[in-house]
Amino acid sequence: MIITIANQKGGVGKTTTVVNLSTALASIDKKVLIIDMDPQYNSSMSFNSYDPKLSIYKVFSNSININDAIQKSQIPNLDVISACEDLAAAEYELAEDENRNFLLKNYISNLNQSYEYIFIDTPPTLGLLTISSLTASDQVLIPVQCEFFALEGLSKLIKTIDAVKNNLNPELKLNGIILTMFDKRNSLSSLIEKEAREYFDTNVYKFNVPRNVTLSEAPSHGLPAIIYDLKCSGSQAYIALAKEFLERGNNGI
Repeated sequence: MIITIANQKGGVGKTTTVVNLSTALASIDKKVLIIDMDPQYNSSMSFNSYDPKLSIYKVFSNSININDAIQKSQIPNLDVISACEDLAAAEYELAEDENRNFLLKNYISNLNQSYEYIFIDTPPTLGLLTISSLTASDQVLIPVQCEFFALEGLSKLIKTIDAVKNNLNPELKLNGIILTMFDKRNSLSSLIEKEAREYFDTNVYKFNVPRNVTLSEAPSHGLPAIIYDLKCSGSQAYIALAKEFLERGNNGI
């Protein structure tokens, strides 16, 4: 299954979700690949896997085969294809390519390894890199920060997903919505949760990701939070989310 983690708003926990959900699944012997499509390459750095010579950009430019871009992470069962700064130029370089929206899908089809889950980390935009990721995916998972205007941005993203589904990838489904940076002491967090659950119903994951210092601190050590501090509230939240993710299986809308 190929899952894109997307939200056009930055700082909502996309990379944190990719890194820790993938690690949780790999820890129970699921074979996982992360494709970092964000030019900021934070997912790559979270596993000490940043390498511009082996990046997805090099794959797009036909400098290397996608299979040669795969790097083993320090987590058993978890591989990474790195991003790099040059990936930001891909939108301009591929602008005239009629098949630009299907590039990632076509490259993924050439993988010679079998993965149970491929997670794609996307930039905080709705440009070519995100559209290409959605076109290549079976499902999309949306992290939403519990703050003002969050649901307004979510509605725009849902419209984009519907457009991709109608024009490029009819098989695309919404896996679910994860509420991140939740602070139970903050009435706004509770209000956002209430509105999200009323409007999106069961599409919202049961477990929220709390605002947690360790989730922000772990990447500076080149480790997922689940490895850096298993007992912290953020790690425990992603373990619970991984269980719910598996329970949802192939369901989606």
